[in-house]
Amino acid sequence: MNNAIDIPDQPPPPVPVPVTEDAQFTATADQPLRTCPNCGAPAHGPFCYACGQSEKGMIRHLSEVMTDLFDIVFNVDSRVFRSLGDLYFRPGYLTTEYLAGRRARYVTPFRLFFFLSIIAFFAIQMALPQIDSNDLQLGEFDAINQAETVEAVKSELEKARTALEAGPESTGEKVKLALERASERADERIIELNEHAKRVADATAAGLPAPKLEASSGIFIADGKAWDPEADPVNLAWLPAGMNAWLTRTAMHMRDNLESVKKDPQRLLVGWISVLPQTLFVVMPLFAVLLKFFYIFKRRLYMEHLLVALHSHSFIFMSILVLLLLAWLADLAASIGWLVDVIGVFSAVAWIWLFLYLLLMQKRVYRQGWFMTVLKYCVIGYCYVIFLAFALAMSALASLAFT
Repeated sequence: MNNAIDIPDQPPPPVPVPVTEDAQFTATADQPLRTCPNCGAPAHGPFCYACGQSEKGMIRHLSEVMTDLFDIVFNVDSRVFRSLGDLYFRPGYLTTEYLAGRRARYVTPFRLFFFLSIIAFFAIQMALPQIDSNDLQLGEFDAINQAETVEAVKSELEKARTALEAGPESTGEKVKLALERASERADERIIELNEHAKRVADATAAGLPAPKLEASSGIFIADGKAWDPEADPVNLAWLPAGMNAWLTRTAMHMRDNLESVKKDPQRLLVGWISVLPQTLFVVMPLFAVLLKFFYIFKRRLYMEHLLVALHSHSFIFMSILVLLLLAWLADLAASIGWLVDVIGVFSAVAWIWLFLYLLLMQKRVYRQGWFMTVLKYCVIGYCYVIFLAFALAMSALASLAFT
């Protein structure tokens, strides 16, 4: 018996390898292996495994570059709509999902915050012309402030009333408000004149010179007199002369802006809105600090509290958009009484949901009892309102000084 094994003269043909998606990066007989232009390593995909440089560069069609830029900034895909729905209707759900590691299915917290803040600020800017700023040419009432007798005040008030009633909106709500404010300003000036007459009488009885009557400007007054930047500039001993001069110029600019605000109140509102994004960017980390302090025994990292702050403020921005949309719909349906009432109910529900949502979110994320959750919610909310009021006041001053 022959037990020898027959060995074929020729090896079997190789099994063909299927073409994969990365075939463009493999070497062929006609095309050598591609390398990374940055480090020279072989290219095996859209990114270099050695240095991380992308295969795509800026030298390509503008449409492709703009598409990538739009995707990087907003990443508008199904995740956006999923994230927005869960953000508004499921308190704390996005935060708990992100903390649990399920991040790929949702928009990142900061990108969501950035996306909603930009849209909210644009919506507010568009709604500003519709906001009743009571812009009623308040400068026409300056003569009331400069009147030196009670009879002159009454005469100027009558002139202002006649001018308003002769205007194109003589029966409108704005004219009614303007008349009320003109009357209030006249009453204030009469009180000032009576007080001045009393001071003159007291000075005469004491043998002293009579005090000078100043026009009522209501702003930038020192020692009962209007501030004069040339006679009394800002002079802080611990600051250099250049800084004092800059403070004086800034104060003059604020004074001029306040005078302009008297004639155009919407200017202050627009300036305040323009610095509001920076304000909330500052306040949001402070809100995370409050959460860290009041939940210190939870032993959570600051970034976890910052995540809660990002989602909370994203929800606030989304609530602003909802309320602005409802207000716009109410204006469109102004002639349909029952529809306005329905929209009013939805607006009330949206306002209630705004505060209830934040409480439910705090309860879901930190998992404490209702008593402690409500207590901390109230205390944190009180502290946050103080921070926000201070920040908004600083924003108003900044808008006066730098706009």
